[in-house]
Amino acid sequence: MNLKVLIFLLFIVTISATSQEQIIIKGLKQYPATSSWNFICENYALSGLANIQIAKTEKGGVLKLAVETTNPSFTIAGTVYVYLIDNSIITCSDKGIRENIGNQIISYYTFSSTEINKLKTTDIQSIHFNIKGISNKFNSQIGNFTAVNRKTYFSTASDKTKKNYATASEISTLYQ
Repeated sequence: MNLKVLIFLLFIVTISATSQEQIIIKGLKQYPATSSWNFICENYALSGLANIQIAKTEKGGVLKLAVETTNPSFTIAGTVYVYLIDNSIITCSDKGIRENIGNQIISYYTFSSTEINKLKTTDIQSIHFNIKGISNKFNSQIGNFTAVNRKTYFSTASDKTKKNYATASEISTLYQ
């Protein structure tokens, strides 16, 4: 009886360890992805967060960048800059792949295999992006924003928990 319980528990642990999130891009194709990271975006007054996720594709990868909005006509558009901990920068040009889901505006940017190899070894420090649209009173903000790889706004000196997302290790695990 104990052997059956042990085998069952081993099976459950194996399934949960190998499961991963998925990204569905504009309802077309599904890709395996990292978990979602909520980067702090202090100057974006609506939510203060940018949801970041990276998916594995055949030719490299995809960056999913999403923020909440009050106006669904706004878009995340233009060049996105991914700043890495080692002070290098990955520039992502806008391919026009975007969608709105609920109160979120989402844009997708592609990474080459060389850029993914860099992301596997170096954590993301921040991501700089633009929200474009025609602003009215009481709308979300438009303009330039930076999402910083931090889990919380505030912490104390005695707090020993990890304050940033380990993006490199998650991306490396995704591409194994």
